[in-house]
Amino acid sequence: MVQHKTTLKCPWTHEEEIKKSRFIANAVRTDSPEEALEQVEQLSDGDASHNCWAYKIGDQYRFADDGEPGGTAGRPILAAIEGQGLDGVLVVVTRFFGGTKLGAGGLARAYGGTAAKCLRQAPKLEIKEKIVLNVGIPFSAIGVLYPILDELGAVKLSETYEQDGVSLRIELLKEKREAFETALSDATRGAAVIGEEPLP
Repeated sequence: MVQHKTTLKCPWTHEEEIKKSRFIANAVRTDSPEEALEQVEQLSDGDASHNCWAYKIGDQYRFADDGEPGGTAGRPILAAIEGQGLDGVLVVVTRFFGGTKLGAGGLARAYGGTAAKCLRQAPKLEIKEKIVLNVGIPFSAIGVLYPILDELGAVKLSETYEQDGVSLRIELLKEKREAFETALSDATRGAAVIGEEPLP
């Protein structure tokens, strides 16, 4: 099942200069912790003073201060991601030190603020929750099933012919489940059997 979430449509970059230090935020969509760590490597600049980052994927998150004082970089970046209700997102903020120390509060505002502005500007993508249903229908109802699947944008994952009818696995937006069940029940005079697959 794909949960309803808002993520990034495309990578986005935002740069700021704060007391002569350059802060460059790179935000990207990421689908797994392994992918996020690979992206950290790609987005980090070896010539920079610090490459601090955070990601949030579902209920998994991680952040790193990369040499900045503890809690002044990674955590504010994560707070920027969570503050905008985003999921499946990694932000790397690269700092080129300009010679002026910012202090703990100044660092947290610089890292968190640069990440937040980057994410606010980035185009978003809404991913709606989907479910997988098991559908059993008599052979006589096959003709009415396919138009309903098409109309509601359902995707057929598999189809099995059995002695007393056809079994299908379909993927459907959760918000369309009720309409699907009603349409199929009406079309088959209640002969269809529909069950949701349990979460893995």
